[in-house]
Amino acid sequence: MIEEMNIKQVLEWYILAGVEETAGDEPFAKIEAAPVVHIAAPSQRKAPEAAASRQATTALSQATQNACQDARERCKSVTTLAELKTLVENFDGCALKLTATNTVFGDGDEHARIVFVGEAPGADEDRIGKPFVGRSGQLLDKMLTAAGLNRASCFITNILPWRPPGNRTPTDGEIAVCLPFLKRQIELVSPDYIFVMGASAANALLDIQDSISRLRGHWLEYTDDKGRKIPVLASFHPAYLLRNPGQKAKSWVDFLRLKQKMSEQISTE
Repeated sequence: MIEEMNIKQVLEWYILAGVEETAGDEPFAKIEAAPVVHIAAPSQRKAPEAAASRQATTALSQATQNACQDARERCKSVTTLAELKTLVENFDGCALKLTATNTVFGDGDEHARIVFVGEAPGADEDRIGKPFVGRSGQLLDKMLTAAGLNRASCFITNILPWRPPGNRTPTDGEIAVCLPFLKRQIELVSPDYIFVMGASAANALLDIQDSISRLRGHWLEYTDDKGRKIPVLASFHPAYLLRNPGQKAKSWVDFLRLKQKMSEQISTE
């Protein structure tokens, strides 16, 4: 009954609206459902792209592993820092070399008691070809002098021998490829202590993941490939201190801690 009333009301409304004829034999024919179009899920539509991406990632990963292995094998054959420097300059397994002006190898005393390790060369270092010669290096020199240390008697180097474009943060792959060169430098110098500057350098060398705020102020330990254990002290990178001068006092304490440790060793020898 309700359905009949509704039809009657609709007809009356059509008549009032001026509708005088229908477009089909059944004025109230059922509307057919729209055809169902099966649209593939985003993951299904992009499967070829995802597969290509995975292949590219796998290829990059494999290339990085090969470069790491090549660097390690080459390092075994060198017996002096001069040979190692030549090896690094002729190494083509890291793409950073393509955008760098110079290879920035370690610099200083080949028999130093202390090795200072930073992250990567900056613009000045890349231009001149020596580590820590820009504003960061000038601050480092002042702190060394204030602590009674002579730069000429130290060995200063970086995790990377090539400057990342725009001073960007190095990738894990770039660090992994270059790390054998740093480790071989440390083995050849055979220092009594290592002073790492910045979280990137500390985490890369010690194979950990922690902030420099948590690492600094504590004596850590590095074990080289020959099993020799070397005390390590971590502190802020000079570039960070230039941006945050309020942290210089903490870094100064770290230098004094290093100086005290070295003095204690001398007194016991």
